[in-house]
Amino acid sequence: MSEMLKKAQEIESYVIELRRYFHENPELSSMEFKTQAKIMEELDALGIPYEKSGSTSLIARLNADKAGKTVALRADIDALPIIEQSGVPFSSKNKGVMHACGHDAHAAMLLGAAKILSEMKDELPGEVRFFFQEAEETFAGAKKIIADGGMDGVDAVFGMHGMPFMETGYYDLTPGYRMAGCDTIFIKFEGVSGHGSAPHLAKDTIHPACMFVNDIQGIIAKNVDSQEPVVVSVGKFIGGTKANIVAKYTELDISMRYFNPEVRKTVHEALKRHANAIAEMYEVSVDIVIEESAVSLFNDELVTKIAAEAGEKIFGTDRNIELKKNMGSEDMPFYFQKAPGAFALLGYKNEAKGSIYFPHHEKFNLDEDFFKLGTALHAQFAVDFLSQA
Repeated sequence: MSEMLKKAQEIESYVIELRRYFHENPELSSMEFKTQAKIMEELDALGIPYEKSGSTSLIARLNADKAGKTVALRADIDALPIIEQSGVPFSSKNKGVMHACGHDAHAAMLLGAAKILSEMKDELPGEVRFFFQEAEETFAGAKKIIADGGMDGVDAVFGMHGMPFMETGYYDLTPGYRMAGCDTIFIKFEGVSGHGSAPHLAKDTIHPACMFVNDIQGIIAKNVDSQEPVVVSVGKFIGGTKANIVAKYTELDISMRYFNPEVRKTVHEALKRHANAIAEMYEVSVDIVIEESAVSLFNDELVTKIAAEAGEKIFGTDRNIELKKNMGSEDMPFYFQKAPGAFALLGYKNEAKGSIYFPHHEKFNLDEDFFKLGTALHAQFAVDFLSQA
């Protein structure tokens, strides 16, 4: 067992207790005031200075004035609007709100790492910055920390997320694209209303909107390299007001997931081109708004190598499993736009404990045995990165 894992094992009960506190007291995105207060209380006890950021985020700095590199470690802290059905004795006391994505564990593990690193700060050859980030679920928190200068001077950034694709004791640290970017696209066709008995005197929008929906997958098939994953899903379609009234307006809400930014650009341009062409064909107008939610997550090769080697010290050999790329999205990659970084996926699957559910499930339940591993990995990566020549 590595020295860092021993240190994490010594404070395992501390991390578990913190996680259970956060789990019992979940708060929605940018409303994590009680969570923020608890984290400040712990940072005060550790003697680590911090500053508030955004609405409820915190930026803590260990060895802020020390020469050398700066590494940032990030944990998200928000919960979800879900009625909990996990059955754990420390279930949510805030009805209708649940930590169903593991952010309670992320915050607790980062505090555990802060505790370990604070006790060895004189040995650290640089600064460790801790981000306790609000609003990951709404893709708003990372941008707030960046806007407040959290990434200024940072040389590398690291984060992690639990996943049920692996048994507890395994992890995935793979370079390259790992999670998808996400856009929401709003399309609004506008025509001319009229009586259903005389559609030739009006300009219907439902028919061209249906044509456009059918046409979208043709864009993927004919404009995008088949080796580049893209998902475009129409999640909302609203048109018209009454059976005998020609629909003046039809609106579509579309979710798009991608990895390669160049592919994203290609699809955006094609969606606009096809929507405008169909609108012109049917003599209606169309308005297209593209709202960026999150960018794709790309693990830097060098930082990921350092992180994977740190993982081997904590988890042991042959425990790094390359999972398939995930079409889900995260706001972690906004940090990667400012400095190279790596994002680890840690296994929490344990059928005996009922730790089998994917995030956002009402029965979501974590295997607490993986907390010490995540705590140690945070700390080991920080030490290893700062020690690089």
